[in-house]
Amino acid sequence: MKDTRIRFDTRTEFSLELKRRVDAYFRATGRSRGGGARMMVKTAIIFAWLFASYAGLLALGGSWVAVVVFGLSCGLATAGLGMAVQHDGGHLAYSEHRGVNRAAATVLDLLGASSYVWRVKHGVIHHTYTNIEGVDDDLDAAPFARMAPGQPHRRLHRFQHLYMWPLYGLLTAKWFLFDDFSNLARGRLGDHRIRRPRGADLAIFIAGKLAHFTWALLIPILVFGLGKGLVFYAALSIACGVTLSVVFQLAHCVEEAQFPTVAEAQAHTRDFAAHQLATTVDFARDNKLLSWYVGGLNFQAVHHLFPRVSHLHYPALAKIVEQTAAEFGVRYRATAKLWTALRSHYRWLRRMGSGEAVGLA
Repeated sequence: MKDTRIRFDTRTEFSLELKRRVDAYFRATGRSRGGGARMMVKTAIIFAWLFASYAGLLALGGSWVAVVVFGLSCGLATAGLGMAVQHDGGHLAYSEHRGVNRAAATVLDLLGASSYVWRVKHGVIHHTYTNIEGVDDDLDAAPFARMAPGQPHRRLHRFQHLYMWPLYGLLTAKWFLFDDFSNLARGRLGDHRIRRPRGADLAIFIAGKLAHFTWALLIPILVFGLGKGLVFYAALSIACGVTLSVVFQLAHCVEEAQFPTVAEAQAHTRDFAAHQLATTVDFARDNKLLSWYVGGLNFQAVHHLFPRVSHLHYPALAKIVEQTAAEFGVRYRATAKLWTALRSHYRWLRRMGSGEAVGLA
């Protein structure tokens, strides 16, 4: 097995000054690093959206059109819960109370994916080795896509800038049906070990899978028949999967982001904060509605620096990060518009699909 150990320095002058200024912001404002009452209200609104969409399905879902419309609405609501509620909970940023964070994190289990696996895959691996090909498991879309210059190229990748957008819709169904079970059966996520869940973690894993199967598949099938039930689940999964995938890709798999190889990362000790800013790009920071819906993940560079701070604080922290980075000569990128970020991801898929940086297979 190859050596993927990489050394990071979290106490550079830049890192310490950035932390000092953010600490000063919270002292000056007197605000909690969690989301507080505002986060509770936001959670209630998104859950109400999901419940209303599902109630609409059960009451009015007799037609194929209604099944698709309510399925798409449920999918967008579940994506919102994943980004705005579960994500903060999984990073212990939803609340100052650990139990509340745990409850928020398990929202992902209701949506079909394991919060236990996510904690290792995203919270540990991705957040530590961001955009390092061969270590950051979130970059691995083989054999369907080539997301980083160091990944092997296949002929079908020439068209990935076209076919990957609909394939993103398979993300949540793939988590629910295959990935979680496969990762736990192997006991590994790439080169990283993952312990099989026990006790409460195992109970949440099983209960979450059963709950998701019941509300998203079984009940619609029993009420409307196999065909409409499957169409509802497809619409739900596609809307949720595309939304989650694209939001992630706009922060990491774009032309503005860097993709260091393991060898490059191992060549010298890396400034952890500078690495996060080099490999993560913020976008559409002035779009308040988008920021609300995606749980601040359009400020994902800020999130990578302060993952245990509620996303409600990201707009204010972004100003601190931008100013401090400029003073220290550290790279910080932010794309102004959502459409600009989407085009950047499209161009990146096309560049990687062309075989750039490697010979064609």
